[in-house]
Amino acid sequence: MKIVLAASALLFGLAAAQTAGAVCPPGLPPGVYCGSKDVSAVPAGTYGLDPDHVAVIARYSHLGYSYSIFRFDKVAGTLVWDPAAPARSSLSANVETASVATNVAGFAKDIAGVGFLKSADFPKASFVSTAFRRTGPTHAQVDGNFTLMGKTRPLTFEVELIGAGKGFGAPRMGIEAKASILPTDFGLPAMMNDPIDLVIDAEFAKKG
Repeated sequence: MKIVLAASALLFGLAAAQTAGAVCPPGLPPGVYCGSKDVSAVPAGTYGLDPDHVAVIARYSHLGYSYSIFRFDKVAGTLVWDPAAPARSSLSANVETASVATNVAGFAKDIAGVGFLKSADFPKASFVSTAFRRTGPTHAQVDGNFTLMGKTRPLTFEVELIGAGKGFGAPRMGIEAKASILPTDFGLPAMMNDPIDLVIDAEFAKKG
């Protein structure tokens, strides 16, 4: 769910983050660098979501016993990053709702189907940022509009910078973003009364 990508924008409010040197494993190949807690280590520009390093997770209460975990595997997003003025940065992202996976045999097809996400009619969920606010050295909030099943609601992600730096082949930054949505806000079945927690772990690599 597009939600995913909005979260990543959060780290962009961290322009003055303190450097915390990463402990890199020995023997890295030439041109491969570990990240640090310093978002100024990445330059201004347009960044694309790395499809090999992203996870969009939805967590929902399983009858009060535990959390059921749903993972969405097809995600795309673009970040326009301005370290000199993070508030002017922007993020857009989307998730293919039919790409859901779960441990329960056959249940992913039901979740994507007419009883829940109606993926045939609403193939993508999306997030478009409207504001970035720094809340700490490596934390921020990213406001935006989240669209699911044809309904759009405001949503704020709590974002943590995991690492930023030269990357491998291009500068990159990684974040974890968290938010919660109410199923009834988006037309999900009335039986789903509890909030759905969204957890997004993602890396963005500079384009060009």
